Amino acid sequence: MTPGQPGGAVIAGLGLTPMGKVFDQTGPQLAVQAVTAAVRDAGLVLDDLDGLLVNPGITRCIDIKLQRDLGLQNLSLSSEIQSFGSSAAVMVSIAAQAITAGTATAVVCVFADTPVRAGKGSGAAYTDPVTRLRPGFAGLPAAGGLLGPNVGYALAARRHMDTYGTTSEQLGAVAVSTRAWATMNPLAQMRTPIGIEDHQQSRMIVDPLHLLDCCLVSNGAVAVVLTAADRARDLAKPPVHIHGYGQSHPGYRDERGSEFGLTTGAVESGKQAFAMAGVTADQIGVREIYDCYTFTTLITLEDYGFCEKGEGGKFAESGALAPGGALPTNTGGGQLSGYYMWGMTPLSEAIIQARGEAGDRQVDNHDLVLVSGNGGILDHHSTLILSPHPKA
Repeated sequence: MTPGQPGGAVIAGLGLTPMGKVFDQTGPQLAVQAVTAAVRDAGLVLDDLDGLLVNPGITRCIDIKLQRDLGLQNLSLSSEIQSFGSSAAVMVSIAAQAITAGTATAVVCVFADTPVRAGKGSGAAYTDPVTRLRPGFAGLPAAGGLLGPNVGYALAARRHMDTYGTTSEQLGAVAVSTRAWATMNPLAQMRTPIGIEDHQQSRMIVDPLHLLDCCLVSNGAVAVVLTAADRARDLAKPPVHIHGYGQSHPGYRDERGSEFGLTTGAVESGKQAFAMAGVTADQIGVREIYDCYTFTTLITLEDYGFCEKGEGGKFAESGALAPGGALPTNTGGGQLSGYYMWGMTPLSEAIIQARGEAGDRQVDNHDLVLVSGNGGILDHHSTLILSPHPKA
C-alpha cells in the first residue's frame, strides 16, 4: 500500500467499559480497562502497542501519562488530541496515517471521561463557571445567560426552524427513532420505547429543546486499536477497513451573514471523506451521526446529502431513520439513548455494525458505514467511512 493511503490501516480491536453512572472507577482506571479490552479483542497484548492517542473529555481526567498506567514503553507515537466531539475520527485518521507511513505498527486511540458525580445532576458537568468570570466583551454572552452548550444548540435549532419551517415534532421523530434502536442494544442506558407525545411532554430545557432532544451524560471509556491490514488478517476479529476520512472547522462568527445553524462542517469533511473513499452518499448503508441533540442529527444528514437542505425534519418524520427505515441511522441508540462517549459513541457502533456483530439491530447492508463527529457548538467536524471490505 502506498504511504498515506487509508487502506493501509484497519481497526482491529474495540474495547468498551460500563457506561452511565459509574462511580467506582477513576478516569484512568476506566481508560486502562477499555484499552486492555480493545487489545484483547484484537488478539494482541499490550506490549504490541507502539502508539497511544488520548482524548481526555470534558473533565480532562486522562492524558498521555496513561502510558505509565498501561505499562507501555518505547512508544513511537504519543499525543493528546482535543477536537472535542470530533476527536475520535481525528485520532483514527492520525493513527491510520502513522501506520501507512510506517512510523507506527499498532496504535490505540482512547477516550475516557467521568463528568457525572453522585448526588449531582448530569447537566452540571457541562456548565462552565469560568465563563462568568471572563473580562470585557468576552463575558457578554455569560452576562446574558448564554451558559453551556444547551443554549448554543437551541439557538442553532431555532434558526433552522425559522428558516426552513422545521418543527419540534420533527425533532421528536429523531428522538423516537433513536430510542427504537436503543431498545435492541444491551449496552444502551435508555431502553424504554418512547413516542412523539413523550417527547412533547418532556420538560423544556432551552426553547425549543425538550429534555428528550438532549443527549445523555455518561461516565465510561472506549478504545480502538489500529494496525496494518496485512497484519490484521491473522488477528482475532475481522478488520474494519478505513476507506476515507475528513475534517472541517467552520469558525463561525457571531455576526450577520454567519451560516451558524444552517450549514455545518459536515459539508466539507463529508466531501473529503467521500472523495477519498470514492463513493457517494447514496452508497452508504449505515449512518452513525454525532447526536448530542436531535437537531445535530437532522442538520448533519442534510449536509452530507442524505436529503435536501431544509428537508431534514420531514426526512426524520418519514421514519427513514428508524428500524426498518430506508436509511438506518444511529443504530445503537446514539448519544440520545445509548451512551455519551463523545465521538467514540458513533465510532464504536459503526465498528459493531461493520463486523456484523449488532445482533437484533444489525443492518443487512453494512458494506459502507459513515461515522460523523461534531465538536464545540457545531465548531468542529470529522467524518470516517468504514467497511468490512478492503478498498477496491
